[in-house]
Amino acid sequence: MSFFKPKKKNPYGWFGDYKKWEALTALSGGYEAEPILEKTKNALLKVKNGEAVYERDSVLFDQKIYPYSVISALLYAAIECGNELNVIDFGGSLGSTYYQVKDVVPQNVRLHWSVVEQESYVRCGQAHFEDEILKFHFTIEESMAAQKANVLLLSSVVQYLEKPHDFLEEIKKYNFKYILVDRTAFIKGDRADRLTLQVVPPEIYEAHYPAWFFNEKRFLAHFEGYEIKMEFESFVAGEQEMEIDHVKAGYDKGFFLIKK
Repeated sequence: MSFFKPKKKNPYGWFGDYKKWEALTALSGGYEAEPILEKTKNALLKVKNGEAVYERDSVLFDQKIYPYSVISALLYAAIECGNELNVIDFGGSLGSTYYQVKDVVPQNVRLHWSVVEQESYVRCGQAHFEDEILKFHFTIEESMAAQKANVLLLSSVVQYLEKPHDFLEEIKKYNFKYILVDRTAFIKGDRADRLTLQVVPPEIYEAHYPAWFFNEKRFLAHFEGYEIKMEFESFVAGEQEMEIDHVKAGYDKGFFLIKK
């Protein structure tokens, strides 16, 4: 007879090994859910207005955590492009990464930052956050027509697309000089892509949504025309090794890719 109660397993995180995206959509509201957008907007408005220093996933922090690998890649691109940095931040929320890094971009760099997002985020961004540098667009095509970008930033977004490999093939037509992949989930070992259900802790916001863990080799096969200039771990604590069904089975990682 044991006198110790078994440790209660964390009900939040990543779970399952699903075969179809449709099996998860009924369980999830996705990022477009109104409460998530409203919480993110309110948090980022505090950052914009100087009432807070840093926001990530709608949560405010009293100390900014810099993604140094992302910053170094952006500055490399700026120098190589004659102190001009034109970024498309695909799935960039309301400009979270922009507000995180903008104060370390030198003033002599001509910066243009375009967030491409879902319609509700674009409308909100245009109404509350857009200025001379930060813009919001509905599609990559629309953004490129307004301002040709030399950097495509994909930060914690590809794993939340229904058809991520189709998307990675689609972006080839834009011929980006630099592609910066950040906080992207991969499966350990040479295993097939795994589709999971992510359950978000309520202190962030209550949500469930589908999330992929990619086979790293298959993921990188989309970028045969690029040189891997740099690969790096996630700057977020705990994402260097991630559990699926309470087993350490994945990790978040990033790549800085340069067109050959």
